[in-house]
Amino acid sequence: MKGDLFSSEYMVQPATAAGMSVENAKSIKYAVNGEMLARQGAMIAYRGNLQFERKGQGVGGMLKRAVTGEGLPLMAVRGQGEAWFAHEAQNCFIVDIDPGDVFTVNGRNVLCFDASLKYEIKTVKGAGITGGGLFNSVFTGQGRLGLVCEGNPLVIPVSPQWPVYVDTDAIVGWTANLQTTLHRSQSIGSMIRGGSGEAVQLMLQGEGYVVVRPSEATPQKVQQH
Repeated sequence: MKGDLFSSEYMVQPATAAGMSVENAKSIKYAVNGEMLARQGAMIAYRGNLQFERKGQGVGGMLKRAVTGEGLPLMAVRGQGEAWFAHEAQNCFIVDIDPGDVFTVNGRNVLCFDASLKYEIKTVKGAGITGGGLFNSVFTGQGRLGLVCEGNPLVIPVSPQWPVYVDTDAIVGWTANLQTTLHRSQSIGSMIRGGSGEAVQLMLQGEGYVVVRPSEATPQKVQQH
């Protein structure tokens, strides 16, 4: 076969080391040698001897997901081989997490991650029941985390002098040592007159980084389980 489709630009190459790598802007390749974790339904292709098994979240995680809609349905991938992951043609990125790091991320943006990372659903402090991300996923430990984002994300530095205000539907995640509170930027009078559509944001204060996607959230598709 000939043609642009079969050029080196699109042809995958065998992995040279175990673990995660960006295959292209829309997919992540994982050379599995043991176990890794991914969001359910995200595998688009694989080769080798791999098994895929749905992974439970525990009673606490399932309860939070049922109450809030926020959760991260996971599957474990075990064996030896290569697997490719993607989600709705969104852009893919990799975050390296080292001991002592804490990265809070919206569950909708998680694609796959090393089994060496610890994962927990936690309440976003200060968000209250009206916060768009009342529960988020918190990653610690050491390993790599693969994320998806609609478009190219913005990484905005946060400092004590310059807090950052983010639409709760647009936030992807943030680093440790940032404090979160809800901020109302619209007066009651403006809300009565119909409002600007930007009434409440999540304010992040401290020293670190916040990751924002260049669009607000779209309605979530119903997942089949």
